[in-house]
Amino acid sequence: MTTQTLKVSIGSSSETGIKDRNEDFLGAILAEGAQLIHKGIVVAIADGMSGSDAGHEASHCCVASFLSDYYSTPDSWSVKQAGQKILSATNSWLYSQGQQRYDSVKGMVSTLSILVLKSNTAYIFHIGDSRIYRLRKGNLEQMTRDHRVWISDDKNYLNRAMGIEPRLEVDYKAFPLEKGDMFFTSTDGVHDFIAEKALKSLLQSGDDLETIAQRIVQHASDHKSDDNLSCQVLRVDDIPLAKEDEVLRRYANLPFPPPLEAGMMLDGYKIEEELHSSTRTQIYRALDTQTNKRVILKTPSVLYDDDTHYIEHFLHEEWAGKRISHDNVLKVLDTDRVKTCIYYATEFIDGETLREWMENHPKPYIREIRKIIEQIAKGLRAFHRMEMLHQDLKPENIIFDKQGTVKIIDFGSVKIAGIAEMTPLDKHQDENVLGTLNYTAPEYHLGQRGTVKSDLYSLAVISYEMINGALPFGGDMPEKPNKINLAKLNYVPSFHKNAMVPIWMDGALKKATSIYPKGRYDEISEFIYDLSTPNSLFLTEGEGSSPFIERNPVVFWKSFSSILLLANLVLLYLLFR
Repeated sequence: MTTQTLKVSIGSSSETGIKDRNEDFLGAILAEGAQLIHKGIVVAIADGMSGSDAGHEASHCCVASFLSDYYSTPDSWSVKQAGQKILSATNSWLYSQGQQRYDSVKGMVSTLSILVLKSNTAYIFHIGDSRIYRLRKGNLEQMTRDHRVWISDDKNYLNRAMGIEPRLEVDYKAFPLEKGDMFFTSTDGVHDFIAEKALKSLLQSGDDLETIAQRIVQHASDHKSDDNLSCQVLRVDDIPLAKEDEVLRRYANLPFPPPLEAGMMLDGYKIEEELHSSTRTQIYRALDTQTNKRVILKTPSVLYDDDTHYIEHFLHEEWAGKRISHDNVLKVLDTDRVKTCIYYATEFIDGETLREWMENHPKPYIREIRKIIEQIAKGLRAFHRMEMLHQDLKPENIIFDKQGTVKIIDFGSVKIAGIAEMTPLDKHQDENVLGTLNYTAPEYHLGQRGTVKSDLYSLAVISYEMINGALPFGGDMPEKPNKINLAKLNYVPSFHKNAMVPIWMDGALKKATSIYPKGRYDEISEFIYDLSTPNSLFLTEGEGSSPFIERNPVVFWKSFSSILLLANLVLLYLLFR
């Protein structure tokens, strides 16, 4: 019967062979607990390039650095994101060291093949001519391709490897796992000296994996291998249930909390007041009797106590929140206490939301607005560094604490690449828009996937509203914002709402609120910079594209009225003098 955890067995062997030194290096980490779920199992093998000055050091660095760094990356990162960032950094270091220490592109060069097993998916990163094979139901398949260029029948060279060029190009692929799959990794000193038929026979021999690895190495040696000999054999003994995320389901079988009232106790939290209630959630202020600090408790609505999809989504909020630690993001509290029902706790912030602040400050100074926008942007970048999208940024989801620090709250719509990779928690998430109509990026309404530019759009709409007291397209978004309705929207220049807004600042707002993602800034930092620093492009476009009456009608008509008044006064003087 399939269990809820990934289980594997592994065996390996590495011999120097006829060489004086073993320049191969291999390793594996069979993670457990949370690391097994978030990161999975990693197997890596590398072969220092023959003729390089420090092949052994290079192969050791490739394997050791990946095994170490991979498990240090944020849990929210996808395997692809984590792998590519680590390999790029390692390659840069190998290349620079080769240039500095050996003054050669062959200074520190190695092949590298990595297999990551996470949940019920296998991921491969590969460069060079080491190999990864898969044996499934009697079919042996080479899962990597050799990066060799053959000059003749007996002459070839390695054209891609770690450390050989400053820019790295790595093969990457992902595919589903099946129980019973066997994986075989090897360096060319092994696979060049064993036929696939013999390899397949040895893998299917039924011996323990360590013995199989040793026998394969011995076979290659007996067939005149002229290189180091290294290989690993891994068998998938069990895989998690399909679409199972243990972290998010840890508390899924717990009951929903009962309606809470002031004075009631819940796992050491004393309820003080209900702050908000909706058809989906309740929010309470409570006192943590263990720490004597006020906290916020968020509980699911009993209306959904039999809705598995809703429960997963609620648990997803807590998981997402715990993975971000930033001054401008609400802190979801971690605790080792045993929960008796489904809920989660966050820090308590005694302050007003941005919506309340906007109502209390109808005409704020632009410099004050900029400071707020900069804090929101910092919070958003904290999400993006963790490969998360907030997807529901709006004034109601931004709050000020007593010190004036701005914090982004509500993780209900957060999308995380690392979780989506394990299993999509919300199979309808790409179909249903989770955000709020006026602040949600148009691409979501068109069924497209969100990007960093989508969160930028929401930030820019909020910025426009704070500066101008209105929305950028003259009113609410259409109830059905399809392609036709969106194409009809026209940006309303800031000078129609606030004569104090500089043309270059309005240019930044217009660019960031573009209906089409391609028209927006690539990075939030670019938008923030243009809000405080005149961009000559906007100055040129603004001055040359429309007459003064259109660019600043308020100032125009005030000036025109003053001139008329002066003319009338002069006329009266002349008539009655």
